[in-house]
Amino acid sequence: MVRDHQREEEHKMAILQKKCRICRRERKKLFLKGGRCFSPKCPIERKGAVPPGIHGVKSGVRLSSFGIQLREKQKTKRYYGIGEEQLKNYLREAAKAKGRTDDNLMSLLERRLDNVIYRLGLAPSRRSARQLTVHGLVKVNGKKVTFPAFKIKTGDIIELLSKALKIKYIEEWLGRKEGEIPDWLKREGPVGKAVGLPEEKHFPTDLDVRLVIEFYSR
Repeated sequence: MVRDHQREEEHKMAILQKKCRICRRERKKLFLKGGRCFSPKCPIERKGAVPPGIHGVKSGVRLSSFGIQLREKQKTKRYYGIGEEQLKNYLREAAKAKGRTDDNLMSLLERRLDNVIYRLGLAPSRRSARQLTVHGLVKVNGKKVTFPAFKIKTGDIIELLSKALKIKYIEEWLGRKEGEIPDWLKREGPVGKAVGLPEEKHFPTDLDVRLVIEFYSR
């Protein structure tokens, strides 16, 4: 039992370290680890945004325009926890919609169910929000939804099932002081509602999806 517990703890720590390396590689907090990202344990808080590896930042090395676009694409995928094909599909949909493609793309990403759960403060990270969703612990408008990419619309009500509230890390997260929630969303306890749609003022300032569009337009 002791060895099993030790292996489990080692496995958890390995996952955390892997996610820390992703943030360090992008030189920004991507908030992949929940509460740890807000604590002094975060490597970026302790060491600064130093890329992983024994050499860290190589002085004098400048990325080409292609390299900058590529890094922004990778960062966007990691930020929202999506794959290459998913990002391409979102871009196609954004290009067909009315308005600016970059704003449309960001709106689509922000309206993902897993991201909305995270933005509402119902889960400590998008990854944990995805886990809650795929395990059938989330309802939208009273119906169970197990698809993290489900697109939230104005008026949709998002709710955690009572079973989710009994999960220790969720219980602890919800018990903390409630963080800031964007004004296109509202929350009361474990229930949230989309009272509007995300606009430019709600988009992450550390992502530039125009570079992502340029990458795919080559």
